[in-house]
Amino acid sequence: MVHETGYYDLLGVNPTASPDEIKKAYRKLALKYHPDKNPNEGEKFKHISQAYEVLSDPQKRDLYDQGGEQAIKEGGMSGGSPTDIFNMFFGGGGRMQRERKGKNVLHQLSVTLEEMYMGTTRKLGLQKNTICEKCEGYGGKKGALEKCSTCKGKGVHIKIQQIGPGMIQQTQSMCPECQGQGEKFNSKDRCKNCNGHKVERKKKVLEVHIDKGMRDGQKVTFHGEGDQEPGLEPGDVIIVLDQKEHPVFQRQEDNLVMKMKIKLSEALCGFKKTIQTLDNRELLINSSPGEVIKPNQVKCVQNEGMPLYKDPCEKGQLFIKFEVEFPEKDWLPEHLMYQLERLLPPRDDVMITDDVEEVDLCEVDVQSQEKKCSREAYEEDEENPRGGVQCQTQ
Repeated sequence: MVHETGYYDLLGVNPTASPDEIKKAYRKLALKYHPDKNPNEGEKFKHISQAYEVLSDPQKRDLYDQGGEQAIKEGGMSGGSPTDIFNMFFGGGGRMQRERKGKNVLHQLSVTLEEMYMGTTRKLGLQKNTICEKCEGYGGKKGALEKCSTCKGKGVHIKIQQIGPGMIQQTQSMCPECQGQGEKFNSKDRCKNCNGHKVERKKKVLEVHIDKGMRDGQKVTFHGEGDQEPGLEPGDVIIVLDQKEHPVFQRQEDNLVMKMKIKLSEALCGFKKTIQTLDNRELLINSSPGEVIKPNQVKCVQNEGMPLYKDPCEKGQLFIKFEVEFPEKDWLPEHLMYQLERLLPPRDDVMITDDVEEVDLCEVDVQSQEKKCSREAYEEDEENPRGGVQCQTQ
């Protein structure tokens, strides 16, 4: 049972969403709210990344579903006494319990297949919170802290509401006035540099080393480069590689797959073709005279796929799927067809009797037929939601 849905709501998915649906939703939001495109949405982007970090990890997601965000902060509340758990939920006369390490931040980095093939270094500029240099993270004049009048020093707001006959629900939220600290500065005593927030925003440039053979979705972690906060160990910045589509090659694990068009004469009589690799080499491939290449036949070139991660001297395979281009109608004069037929395998003999009915073959617009078939199936499904005839294609 899911006790809290805040992370799911941030990504706009249901608690039952699959990992692929969560990843797709994150990518869409990350592109929309990335600080490079939306400088004013840095906080939103950070929250979205934090939600994805939890929901993309099966163990963390399970922990979140059972105990919410607080369970993630406390590592499942293991090793705590009943008093600690009570204090964590109800304030316990002191400030809200806080995690010992700051949250990790995820950033998506689009990379090309060439960069994953050859390896490269990319510079990524990020905005992060750093301890205020002027007040050294104190937030204002030392010794001038006062108990927060809004939460009475507890750091939390406790709300009790009736949810049914004889049933009440008690919830708590962090005090927005003191940010859960239980104490705050008077306006005149706050640090003018950070306005009492104890941290300031600064730009940090990270060098992301993309090694040969890295894969889509692989993570590069920068330990301790997350947002700083007084009394906490900084979290990590985690870069998630997002592979762009390539116009020629598709990647399958450590292999590369491509399509190659050849003419009918090349399929029957042999060919020579060149392939430009991802590192700009030219490969020459050929078929022997007399070797027939069939439509959709697949051949491979050994050791010309992707470099193996951590072992780039070894490579996968390059698979080539051949598409045979047949001639257009009326390409061969009728008086030459006899000569071509003499070179090809003989036709099959067909026994024709008086009972055989001869019909004509007509051209078909396959796409229009498929659309019509799909539309009819939908209409029948609307009329007969529990059954009915379904359109099939063979």
